[in-house]
Amino acid sequence: MRHTREIFFVILLLVITLLNIYDFYNDYQESDHSSLHLWVEAMIIVSSLAGISFLIHESRQRRQEAENLRLQLSSTRTDLSNTRKNLSELNDKLSQASQQYSEVIQEQMSAWDFTPSEKAVALLLLKGLSFDEVAAVRETKEKTVRQQASTIYRKSGLNGRHELAAWFFEDFLN
Repeated sequence: MRHTREIFFVILLLVITLLNIYDFYNDYQESDHSSLHLWVEAMIIVSSLAGISFLIHESRQRRQEAENLRLQLSSTRTDLSNTRKNLSELNDKLSQASQQYSEVIQEQMSAWDFTPSEKAVALLLLKGLSFDEVAAVRETKEKTVRQQASTIYRKSGLNGRHELAAWFFEDFLN
């Protein structure tokens, strides 16, 4: 659409310039060749030709810039698609690793002979919840959670929540 409009204006200016050249030629044939009128028409013709040249140059430059932008957009879309694909793959890997690590934690808790209730409390403690928060999540009293935590530490041979978290985290890093 824009390209068609630019061509229309170039052709319109060209027609006007050709009419001016025709008028200039006729006036030149009829006058004494030094008339101010001839100089003005000559300047109009030169200005029109300069305008046409400028318009053509600007049109080409805009088309080139538009093509460069299309190429950049295409490249950016490809990069974005690759990034999304990579993120999806990373999320899948992270999900798999999380699942495997969760299984390792469950196996260790089973090896320590934790009851299902102790396993649930231990997981919440590993996630960093306070005794009060664990009690709220489990809909029980804080004293019960403290007692379960003591049993967890005794069965695991660890001295507290920090050692429990460190035990699993150290396993994760190795």
